Amino acid sequence: MEISILATFWTVSILFIITPGVDWAYAISAGMKGRVVFPAVTGLILGHFAATIVVAAGIGTLVANNPLVLMIITTIGAGYLLWVGINLLKSPPIPSAIAMTESDYWLNWVKKGVCISGLNPKVFLLFLALLPQFTDPSSTWSIPVQIIALGVIHIISCSIVYLMVGYSSKIILQTRPKAAQFVGRTSGVLMIFIALILLVEQIDQLI
Repeated sequence: MEISILATFWTVSILFIITPGVDWAYAISAGMKGRVVFPAVTGLILGHFAATIVVAAGIGTLVANNPLVLMIITTIGAGYLLWVGINLLKSPPIPSAIAMTESDYWLNWVKKGVCISGLNPKVFLLFLALLPQFTDPSSTWSIPVQIIALGVIHIISCSIVYLMVGYSSKIILQTRPKAAQFVGRTSGVLMIFIALILLVEQIDQLI
């Protein structure tokens, strides 16, 4: 693949990444809990990688062309975001000087991150619409390999930005419990808002 194509894709990709959304909200909530930023971001990245593989394998096009399957995935994803958002609103993360490092506790943050990004239909549809546009049919690389390469570039950028967001929130909010609770509740409201939009879109399609 040509460097110019990769550079253009990275520019478009980074614009999407630096726009605050559900992933940002999750990274921030992880930052306020202590040493769980890395496992939380790892989960988010695994979800993005899964979406990349689905698109590269051609399954993404089949799903996008099947309204029923897409509706089911969207509804499940919206329901999960709604559940996470309500929990954040009810019990916002409180900065903790003593970080919990138990492997099962870390694993919970990884699994939740995978669900948040992997079940987010907006991520899936974004990849489906974005990645194929930057492939080159004349390249010596196959289209699936090119899509995976582009996905990896996106994922690397995601990792850097989300880690910065998570650790920055930890530094800034660690000694400000009231501000941390406000940010936590705001993150919850954002997740609920996005979930409701997704559910309303599905209801409109049924009507």
